[in-house]
Amino acid sequence: MEIVISTRNAGKAKEIMEILHDLKNVNFLTLSEFPDIGEIIEDGESYLENAIKKALYVAHITKKISIADDSGLEVEALGGRPGIYSARYAGKFASDYENNRKLLEELRDIPYPGRKARYVCVAALATSSGEVFWEEGVCEGYIGFEMRGSNGFGYDPIFVIHSGKTMAELESREKNSISHRGKAFRKLKNIIEGLLKR
Repeated sequence: MEIVISTRNAGKAKEIMEILHDLKNVNFLTLSEFPDIGEIIEDGESYLENAIKKALYVAHITKKISIADDSGLEVEALGGRPGIYSARYAGKFASDYENNRKLLEELRDIPYPGRKARYVCVAALATSSGEVFWEEGVCEGYIGFEMRGSNGFGYDPIFVIHSGKTMAELESREKNSISHRGKAFRKLKNIIEGLLKR
């Protein structure tokens, strides 16, 4: 079975493949192998809407099973922002570094107890016939005071878990065992295994 991961984000694709690495008889493809598929506008009002839109669109064009996710960082002190706008928080073409800098600046006067945050991921799967499945994963933590670590991507250098480490200081296997994306895609894996048995 061929499954298309609906992303051009190399870090995200690598992470998803690592989470699903023990699926038998599955060959993963990414959007880099389908250059004719243009940018998919994420204009939904929730992670779920965006994830399903990406999965359905790619499944329709490629005629293959497609998996997609939409995820974000929700900071309690900011009323849940940046949320679905996490990837473009500092601007449409902002880098991870710029997004992190903006968030740290917004929280600069907020002490530790008020820096609670959570990562949220909705993972969706669509078949070429239009069937849709989805799962959610959440990882609780808080926002640190500086960027630390060189692993991961997105807000990982400032997202601190309860051990005191940032997500970017974890090895990929450790991160995937606790992360929002790991939780969501491990649940989705059960659905993929069911489809393999058809």
